[in-house]
Amino acid sequence: MPHATDPTPSVHLRVPTDEDAHAWYRVFDDREVMEYLGGNRAEYSAYEELTARQRRHDAELGHCLWTVLDDAGTVLGFTGAQPWPHRSFGPVGEVEIGWRLGRAAWGRGYATAAARTALERLRALGVPEVVAVVDPRNTRSAAVAERLGMRRAETYTKPVTEQEVCCFRLEL
Repeated sequence: MPHATDPTPSVHLRVPTDEDAHAWYRVFDDREVMEYLGGNRAEYSAYEELTARQRRHDAELGHCLWTVLDDAGTVLGFTGAQPWPHRSFGPVGEVEIGWRLGRAAWGRGYATAAARTALERLRALGVPEVVAVVDPRNTRSAAVAERLGMRRAETYTKPVTEQEVCCFRLEL
C-alpha cells in the first residue's frame, strides 16, 4: 500500500503467461469489475484466448495488454495497448490503451501507475498516439485517462447495445 509520502505504488508489468489466464479469470470474476463490460463474467476460455493473443501482440508489435503485479507478485489485472479490436465501430486502425484491475486494487493508484509505465514503453517503441475507449458512466476509468493527460475527443455508439462510449486521445 502506498505511503502518504509516496502516492504512486510500485507496479510491474509482464507479458501474460498461461497461468495469467487463470489469474485474470479469478480477479475479474466480479460484477462490479465487469459492470461496464457487459456485466457478466467471461468464461475461462476467453481469458486463455486473450492471454494468447496478447503474447502474439507482444511478439509482433512489442506491446500488448501486460499483466500488472504488485511488489509481492500478486496479479492485480492488466494494462497496456493493443490494436483496436473492433472493425465495425470505434477508432478502427488505432492503438488502444486500456486497464482492468480486480476490485481489491481499486482506489490505490495502481491503474494510473501501471498505465503510465505502459505509456513509457509505448513511447520508447515510437507509437505516435493512443486512444482509450471508456463507457461515460465509468467515472473511475475516465479519471485514469484524465490523470494520464488524455483528452476527451469523439464519441461512438456500440452496435447492438447502442451504448455511447467516449474516446480519449493522447499524442506520445
